[in-house]
Amino acid sequence: MAVKEIRLYPDPILKQVCEPVTCMDARIDALVQDLLDTMIAAGHSVGVAAPQIGVSLRVVVVDVSNSKLGRDDNHGQLVMINPEIVEREGERVMREGCMSVPDYTGNVTRAESIVVQYLDRSGSERVIRANGFEAVAIQHEMDHLDGMLFLDRVSNLKTDVFRRKK
Repeated sequence: MAVKEIRLYPDPILKQVCEPVTCMDARIDALVQDLLDTMIAAGHSVGVAAPQIGVSLRVVVVDVSNSKLGRDDNHGQLVMINPEIVEREGERVMREGCMSVPDYTGNVTRAESIVVQYLDRSGSERVIRANGFEAVAIQHEMDHLDGMLFLDRVSNLKTDVFRRKK
């Protein structure tokens, strides 16, 4: 379909709670393809959420298989529609970045392992357990669906947020 422009903080759509998808149709399939095209075109991205391309629906894509942090433990390319975390275990702190906040990274505490249920691109219900970097990436993208950025999760803006080197 198309590579879409990434909305940047403080675009108001990034702070909205997204609506659930109620009908799997050609419009949702096109949205999924736009998200995949946008994630792949970015090169370094491991996920994109619908509000980042200006659509306030509960749809994310995640793929950590090309990342050195996630290549050994992942589910490949995930399309997650109306995702919900049904179980969390452990805790880890990782440095996160975001295409919508391109100039900064931050230390964020998230669950080490999660169980997520969602609809896949064909509308079939799926449940997966994700661990490590993949779990962090999924949680990061799902936060976008609730109007949250990693900046909202850092413990201390003075000590846990870092300007990217150019």
